[in-house]
Amino acid sequence: MNMLLVLFLSFAEIGLLSVGGGYVAIPLIQRKMVDDIGLLTLSEFTDLVTIAEMTPGPIALNAATFVGLRAAGPLGAVFATLGNILPSVVLVSLLFMVYQRWHGLSLMQSVLASLRPAVVALIASAMLSILSAVVFGEGGMGAGEIHVIETGLFLLALILLRTKKLHPIAAIVLCGAAELLFAAIGWI
Repeated sequence: MNMLLVLFLSFAEIGLLSVGGGYVAIPLIQRKMVDDIGLLTLSEFTDLVTIAEMTPGPIALNAATFVGLRAAGPLGAVFATLGNILPSVVLVSLLFMVYQRWHGLSLMQSVLASLRPAVVALIASAMLSILSAVVFGEGGMGAGEIHVIETGLFLLALILLRTKKLHPIAAIVLCGAAELLFAAIGWI
């Protein structure tokens, strides 16, 4: 099948199923692009999430653009991005019409409340997947080795973010600088 069509349909599926926002799309993108299609390795996927998070805009949209660009150049970026946003545009338009008509019904409120646990589970799944890649590397928990420096940087950033209210961009810059320093002195 043509790569442009594969990108469009894959990201249309991801866009359709990522109810709850961009973080929900992360495990879907991983499964599709790493596990099913094999366009990315787990390490490349982790880098992709980092870059998509740092760039302005929705994380799922940024990820679609980056994957499309990597797989099929600028036209691939366009197809993947359009595939990612088309389901949202259609669904939000339809849901707005439904919500306007029946927003007062208790059934509608129950449906919305029942989606929350699934969204939290998808976000937690993405977090655990990325954490596993940071701590254990490409092979995950089965790899047998722990990346001590990366794990230490993660824990330090987490502590600084939670206790000192360090700005997330500052945490990203500091971790990147530390990684460069450790690479320069040969520790990694």
